[in-house]
Amino acid sequence: MATAEKPQLLYYQKVAELFYALAATNLVVQKSEFEILGTLVLEQWNNLKYSEDPYFAEAATQMKIVFEWFDYENLDANDCFESFADYKNEHPQLFNNERNNIIWQTANTIVDAFAGKSKAEIKMLSKLNSLLNQ
Repeated sequence: MATAEKPQLLYYQKVAELFYALAATNLVVQKSEFEILGTLVLEQWNNLKYSEDPYFAEAATQMKIVFEWFDYENLDANDCFESFADYKNEHPQLFNNERNNIIWQTANTIVDAFAGKSKAEIKMLSKLNSLLNQ
């Protein structure tokens, strides 16, 4: 069972890395972006049911922790996006339509959380849209 859990946990960590990349595109992660991620994890991600992942709720909560850690470490937004893209390309089986839709919805909500979308955020969202629709 432990070997089945590890890829799923890494999936949520990589999704958190993507969300951090979007929030950090303007070099500063705003308090509202932290708050909206916490709300979305509790209200949307934790409500999703994936039969292959009985530990989903705990893993989804890890997204918030990883997001905060990336901010604490002040990681580069573009590097984080590329890391997520590499992971997605290496594990396409983990990215079904339902997961891609909630990633897209969450990404847009995070970007809109503080003063709308900047040019840099729009560019990164465009890259994400292309990546999710491959």
